[in-house]
Amino acid sequence: MFRSLRIRNYRMFAAGGTVSNIGTWLQRTAQDWLVLDLTAGPGNAHGSAAALGTATALQFLPMLLFGMFGGVLADRYPKRPILIGAQTLMAGLALTIGILTMTGAAQVWHVYVMAFLLGMISCVEVPTRQAFVVEMVGRADLPNAIALNSSIFNLARVVGPALAGVLIYVLGGTGPIFLINALTFGGVISSLIFMRKAELNVTAPVPRAKGQLREGLRYVLQREELLMPVLLIAFVSMFSQSFSMSIALMAREVFGAGASSFGLASSMFAVGALGGALLAARRARLSRKVLFAGAIGFGLFQIATGVAPFYPVYLLLLIPTGIALITINTVANASVQIATSPDMRGRVMGIYMLVFTGGAPLGAPLIGWLSELGGPRTGVILSGVLVLAGTGLAVLMTRLISSRVGKPALAMA
Repeated sequence: MFRSLRIRNYRMFAAGGTVSNIGTWLQRTAQDWLVLDLTAGPGNAHGSAAALGTATALQFLPMLLFGMFGGVLADRYPKRPILIGAQTLMAGLALTIGILTMTGAAQVWHVYVMAFLLGMISCVEVPTRQAFVVEMVGRADLPNAIALNSSIFNLARVVGPALAGVLIYVLGGTGPIFLINALTFGGVISSLIFMRKAELNVTAPVPRAKGQLREGLRYVLQREELLMPVLLIAFVSMFSQSFSMSIALMAREVFGAGASSFGLASSMFAVGALGGALLAARRARLSRKVLFAGAIGFGLFQIATGVAPFYPVYLLLLIPTGIALITINTVANASVQIATSPDMRGRVMGIYMLVFTGGAPLGAPLIGWLSELGGPRTGVILSGVLVLAGTGLAVLMTRLISSRVGKPALAMA
């Protein structure tokens, strides 16, 4: 389960990433709470669901617009310096919004701008980080490392929101949370700086040339073993990226929970996600059946959380929902990277991360709008229904595209 940790560079990266990811989830929780606080008023005591959806959408919109270009840069330039620069810029943004909030100057548009700038940096940072994993661990341990990355991410998702809820209460607001996150970036930046270069399996940069973006798209379209998980993730993530927003709305508006209870709900979802990631780390083979089971399970459990009658029931249902979501995310990511040649990995991961995060600008406002009209339960239930419909549509589209432009599929074990 933990075999990738025997590699020193990855061990350092994982340790730094754990600290930084906890800070990131502190900030994500604080950001949602700050938006609701800033938009609360006499006519809307709970804050605006639409504003929350807008902030979420703005953070993922750049990936939709520019994500594939970030993948091209990841193939053209050394990955470690890119990651150091991106993490430093993100720390600066966290520091800025923290100071604005602490001084009482923060407004909703400040959060919008920060979310958009974070998204712009992520266009380059995310596909570069995904492609950098294989340089640390090699191809043989890649699935395990990806699953452990998911475990670290979701361990932080367990600790971060719960800790954020407590800190918001103890420290009297969200401002200190952003400042704490700015400090946590030091963990991952230090790990990248002090890695042993000689032990990295560095992929030679791809020379600059015309048509490299089109080449990446054509590469994915011609291979069913890539196209299937990419399309499936595209439909699932359109609504999964807004699920943390839905947790905030359900906790605050449906069940009347405070900041600490909201953090507990996010952590329960993350407990399931962490369990799913650890199960994936033990899995020696990738299965298309597991991929579809995760997608269908996530849709069904979303519907179940939407109709949960009591808060304890809602909290329990968040656990299998997290397991299902992280299962499809981990299996899809690993299968795409394994099926991709090293010289194309940055571009393919740029496309993958585009569909993984780029659907949020479409899904988040839609779910926010539906929640505003029919209540949070309606938004969550319809989101689950749309995930199930998208899973079926992904299968149909893969068969249609493969029959016209695809090459014979490589079987997934």
